[in-house]
Amino acid sequence: MKRTFLLLLLALCAGNLTAQTANDSLPKLDPKLKATLNAADQAAYQIAMAYSDQAVAKSKLFDLMVRNPDDLRYREALANLYFDSRQFASAALVSLDMLQINDKNVGALEIAAYSLEQLGALDRALPHFESLHLLTGDNFSLYKSAFIQYNLKRYEEAMNSVSMLIKSAKADEKIGFPKSQTETQEIGMKAAALNLKGLIYLDQNSKAEAKTAFNEAISLDPAFDQAKENLKKTN
Repeated sequence: MKRTFLLLLLALCAGNLTAQTANDSLPKLDPKLKATLNAADQAAYQIAMAYSDQAVAKSKLFDLMVRNPDDLRYREALANLYFDSRQFASAALVSLDMLQINDKNVGALEIAAYSLEQLGALDRALPHFESLHLLTGDNFSLYKSAFIQYNLKRYEEAMNSVSMLIKSAKADEKIGFPKSQTETQEIGMKAAALNLKGLIYLDQNSKAEAKTAFNEAISLDPAFDQAKENLKKTN
């Protein structure tokens, strides 16, 4: 994982300059020829996707990107392909490149945030989750922000995020928690936030406050296994 992230950082340093140099050196195509080539590559991409041939689909997207450097649709499609195939370093690089052009691109923010998280680059993933929440009001992004802040031991920020989440969580919002290796337990967002609040207190050795938070989480979701396990740590 560390080697993957190092390669990602090296690519970040070189990627934009290389891409810009490549685009600047290309000859200008006749508009009719360009339109014909675009149509052919788009059709080939659609067929490749229909046949689950991601290698061909990616190849056609690269051709389209080189020919149409200002059209971000092709980069977004490529980032999604990388992410779906768990090529998180490549997905992060493409999405970060897009964010340099438009830092409010929600699709690019999502891919960047989750890809960087998967790579273990929590400090780099965090601002993208925070931006997602600010742009969309999505409580799941707020929960991810709070959880990463907690993991980074930024307890004051994490507690602020949790407090916001407890106030804004809707009754029908759920989040998945692992119950076993094969099962996932759906828990209400407010209960999940209270459980995280308890973990923050527990990390700071405030066991009485942690116990209160875990009990509140369990009262909202009596089947919440993780909160029950966490509660035992307060004794």
